[in-house]
Amino acid sequence: MNPSNPAPLSTASRTVANDAQGEIAYVYVDAAIVVVNKPSGLLSVPGRGQDKQDCVAGRLQAEFPDALTVHRLDMHTSGLLLLARGKEMQRRLSIQFASRQVDKRYLAVVVGELPLASGEIDLPLRADWPNRPRQKIDALAGKPSLTRYQVISHDASANTSRLALIPETGRTHQLRVHLQALGHPIIGDALYGDAASSAGPQRLLLHADQLAFAHPEHGERLSFLCPAPF
Repeated sequence: MNPSNPAPLSTASRTVANDAQGEIAYVYVDAAIVVVNKPSGLLSVPGRGQDKQDCVAGRLQAEFPDALTVHRLDMHTSGLLLLARGKEMQRRLSIQFASRQVDKRYLAVVVGELPLASGEIDLPLRADWPNRPRQKIDALAGKPSLTRYQVISHDASANTSRLALIPETGRTHQLRVHLQALGHPIIGDALYGDAASSAGPQRLLLHADQLAFAHPEHGERLSFLCPAPF
């Protein structure tokens, strides 16, 4: 888990521990940003209700009071998460995300064998309000949503495929809904999966393994790789 131009502080070798939800591992820390490896099962930001206050942002702010959220990962998704240190760094990074200057890649294990080695899923999404937090495809009212995928391997004995996923947009649950719509739900997805995807692992097999962006202070391009734990 190293940036292409490594210059992490000593904090990068430490973790923020929590027995119930695993550990947050520091990947990179400097005066402007913090990059961590978020465990599956932990919220990125506080949710509604007193029982949903434990999150990455809250834990990091105990050590870095100026740490502010720039983007999010679903609670059950693990992997690379970027936080800014201070409002100006947050503003600069948010502009990069909004203008799609940030490169993100995810790894997923899905049900079945895809007919094509690579492709696009271009389906508009919106909130399924009666069934929150679920999202749904809506050709009329949905927001444009595009996911590119590439098959890395297929396990015939388990009838699963390992995919690299690149979300060109960042809608809530985008990857999970798109893969379900394609007929290949992500393994471990209790919200959008079926009997085949729900059997086996107790976690969602979705992991943010690559992240690249321009450093908000000096503009140097940083690239991070965080191998999937599955």
